Amino acid sequence: MDAIAKSARGATQLLTGNEAVAWGARLARPQVCPVYPITPQTPVLETLTAFQAEGTFDAEIITPESEHSVMSACIPASLAGTRVFTATASQGLLLMHELLHYASGARAPIVMANVNRTVASPWAFWPDQTDSLAQRDTGWVQLYVESAQEALDSVIQAFRVAEQALLPVMVSLDAFYVSHAMEPVDVPAQADVDAFLPPFAPERRLDTAQPSSWGNVVSQDMYYRHRQAIEEAMARVPALLAQADGDWQRRFGRGWGVVERYRCDGAQAVVVTMGSMCGTARVAVDDMREAGLPVGLVKVRLFRPLPVAALRAACAGVRDVVVLDRNHSPGAGGVLHQELRAALYGTTNAPRIHGLLAGVGGVNVPPRKIAEFVREARDSEPRPESVWVR
Repeated sequence: MDAIAKSARGATQLLTGNEAVAWGARLARPQVCPVYPITPQTPVLETLTAFQAEGTFDAEIITPESEHSVMSACIPASLAGTRVFTATASQGLLLMHELLHYASGARAPIVMANVNRTVASPWAFWPDQTDSLAQRDTGWVQLYVESAQEALDSVIQAFRVAEQALLPVMVSLDAFYVSHAMEPVDVPAQADVDAFLPPFAPERRLDTAQPSSWGNVVSQDMYYRHRQAIEEAMARVPALLAQADGDWQRRFGRGWGVVERYRCDGAQAVVVTMGSMCGTARVAVDDMREAGLPVGLVKVRLFRPLPVAALRAACAGVRDVVVLDRNHSPGAGGVLHQELRAALYGTTNAPRIHGLLAGVGGVNVPPRKIAEFVREARDSEPRPESVWVR
């Protein structure tokens, strides 16, 4: 049976994370895809163009001269009422920064995959989440995935959330650990995805038959109210994602949640992290449980908006929270560490929060090191600043 016939009914395929992202985009049926290649995102574009060449991807693929131009193309295409997908990484995402604000301000429900990679300088190509976390104030919803399967599923779910909230969504996956590693991935049938994700049909769009404008100068009060509206839309996102993920789980038998608690029942300490490091932390948690240590994992899938209520519930009754950051904000330390401290501030019997800069720049953090970090945290006082560990 050829690949096209198999995809009609769904099939398990051996895919990299990048290929899984491309499959998620294909199944979501975007109409416009402006993309500029950049390591380690390039295979996403290559796979999409291969789909187009074989006649299974009916979208306009545009390859402008830079990532800034990519987002400049995404925004008007989305405002015209088309479903838009793009992908980037690292320096490409940084080059888009100005336009990321434009996209959220325009309430353009673009979905973008970002392959987390170190930012310059110095020049490097390793997994590090500083590129996307540096965009946390741009008004984009941010999801972080652990595996290729979660990447495929999250791209499709992201379109549903984006188009309901009218906000752009970024789905981030770690370079190489996820983007280039191969694993069996369940690729759902197109008909099932169509039933989950209806066509994009916005109430308002740019239309020459009904002239309107976008991007005009506004008063202080209008700008103030516009920002309030974005905040109100952001506040709806955790519930919209939970609903989309719940519907996905009922239809396909797997779900990812907003915040995942792994072996947290009775835990006295939990590891909190995002992305591919969650897989390593699972192994460490299993090893510590076998050794009699009551330790669990709290996986943060939705980072922006930060699901404060879910994080407080996940960390309730825990003595020690060990945050592992694969990122670095100079002068502030680990981004997730500082965000979690703010989220848990003022809670009854708040846990002790230990922030560790682990895996910055792609440094490997094996399960034995995570177990070591947890043991040291249980026997020491937390510090307000993030601590460098290797």
